[in-house]
Amino acid sequence: MVNLASLNKITAPQAALICQDIQLESAALATLTAELTPVAFLQALISQALYADAVRFLARALPKREAVWWACLSARSVLSQESPPAHIKAIEAAEQWVYKPLEAHRRLAEQAAQASEYNNPGAWAAMAAFWSEGSKAPVEAPVVPPADHLTAKAVAGAVMLAAVQRQPELAEEKYQFFLQQAIDIANGGNGRLWQAAAAN
Repeated sequence: MVNLASLNKITAPQAALICQDIQLESAALATLTAELTPVAFLQALISQALYADAVRFLARALPKREAVWWACLSARSVLSQESPPAHIKAIEAAEQWVYKPLEAHRRLAEQAAQASEYNNPGAWAAMAAFWSEGSKAPVEAPVVPPADHLTAKAVAGAVMLAAVQRQPELAEEKYQFFLQQAIDIANGGNGRLWQAAAAN
């Protein structure tokens, strides 16, 4: 597993502060104590193979832009030559928002998610970008800010769907790899671990 020592992009002092509005399984909740740091809690989740809970936790703990980037990486990892163009466009729209988090790009991400019918990781990466800020109402309507935890919920959905959508028998390995990507991002990296491995 990638170094957990710092996770310097995660600024909350206690894991419990991050977990206030995310759903965790009972085994994860049993591990959580008031004084536990994010690093210690994440170590506990991974050591118990509570990978889905670790995904939910990191999706909420990371800053939104970094979390959306993680969703994009996991979504891209399950693309194939048979992937519908709408799925690819959803990932590209989410990536465009990460590169330049403009309002126009945020709205385009929503449109791309709708076009890909919400049944693939890319759609949820795009929705994570859309829910990151601004209003979830139409442009001409009064502002309705998205709830603060919605980006994390969509990111977790993207990552977990990517783990099981293709070759579900390898889900555990994919979870471990995606978590390594998120930890790298939390430590200031870009999450492109396969490129780093190829370079060595």
